[in-house]
Formats: sequence, C-alpha cells, structure tokens
Amino acid sequence: MVCPHCNTGIHESFVSNAFQNEPETRRGDKIAPNILWQWHYMRCPECSTAIIDISGNVVGTGLVKRVCAFPTGRTRPVSPEVTDPFRRDFIEACLVMQDSPKASAALARRCLQAVLRDKAGTKTKDLYDQIEEVIQCGKIPSHIAEGLHAVRNIGNIAAHTVKSTTTGAIVDVEPGEAEWNLDVLESLFDFYFVQPALAQKRKDELNQKLVAAGKPPLP
Repeated sequence: MVCPHCNTGIHESFVSNAFQNEPETRRGDKIAPNILWQWHYMRCPECSTAIIDISGNVVGTGLVKRVCAFPTGRTRPVSPEVTDPFRRDFIEACLVMQDSPKASAALARRCLQAVLRDKAGTKTKDLYDQIEEVIQCGKIPSHIAEGLHAVRNIGNIAAHTVKSTTTGAIVDVEPGEAEWNLDVLESLFDFYFVQPALAQKRKDELNQKLVAAGKPPLP
C-alpha cells in the first residue's frame, strides 16, 4: 500500500478490532442487514503518522465496505528540495481537497503567490498581476507559462478579484480549479526547487573531479 501521508510504499500492518455490531432488524417492509463495524489502525513506518480505516462487513454475504477515516484526503509526492512554508501549504491543500475544494484552492493560491514572490521575484501585489509579470518576463518554460495562464482563466481571477487580492480567502471555485492549481504548483516546484538543486549537485560533483585532477573548480 501507499501511505496517504508521505506517499511512500509500505507494507500493511493494521491492527483490527470490532467496535459495534448492528443485528439484523426489520424497518417496515425493509430488513436492515446485520453489519459488523471494525476499525483498523497502524502507523506508517516511514513518517510515523497514524492511518485509520473503518469497515462495515455485512454478515453472511461477504460484502465489505472499507474507507480511510484518517486522513480523509491524500497528499501528493513532494520533493525534499521543496522547503516550508511552500511544502506545508501544498500538502495541506492536497489533504483537504476531498472535503473542501474551496479550502484547497485557497491554500494553493496562497502558496502560488508566495512562490511567485519569493522565487520568481515578482514586484506586483495581486496574484493576477504576478502571473502576468512572470509570463511576460520570458524566464520560465512555455508549459509553465501556459499553466499559469490557465490558472487565471479556470479560476476566472479577473472577475473574482478576491482570489487575486486576498488569495487565502475561501470562495467558490470552478470545476477542476483546485486540482489545476496543484498541478501548476508541482511544475513550479520542479522549476524553482528541484532542477536548481540537481544542477548544483552535478556542479559540485564535477568540481570534486576537477580538484582531484589538479584543475581549478568551476565558479
């Protein structure tokens, strides 16, 4: 299984216990089945966070419905190069997606604005203008520019100015808006955090070889 917290592949090691048995009962013309309710608990061996499932077994039929009670949502993999608060806001936006796309979108917008300010060096204040500033600078790949442009269009930020001026506000979202915000954030994380870290690692390894060969390292 995959841990819903850290997205690491782990072996199931749930401890299960029954906590309620609902005997078969008649309600008017209908018969409510005999259901055995159980909770299943384990801790992820990688991140040490609790995972709790609840299942209902219809006695005598083999029918089982099992859902994850905690966490109620699932995060996405985040590279270790991505630092807080960007990492923290992104993970939280993922976890609340299932329960509240509006809350997820608000967290993602706030994270997006912080990335554009702190990593892209935008000078404007509003998210709409920050996106335009980054697109016009020509320093980002075309696929990221297109993704940012779609963030504005899908979220209709021009019409919903609160999304641009108060990015963390809980407001209605368009279908697919919350998911798209997370997709674009992932591409920005790769561009501003992951790729520079990989480039620095390759440079450091090359410099070690140059020094070992008696040559000056790259500046």
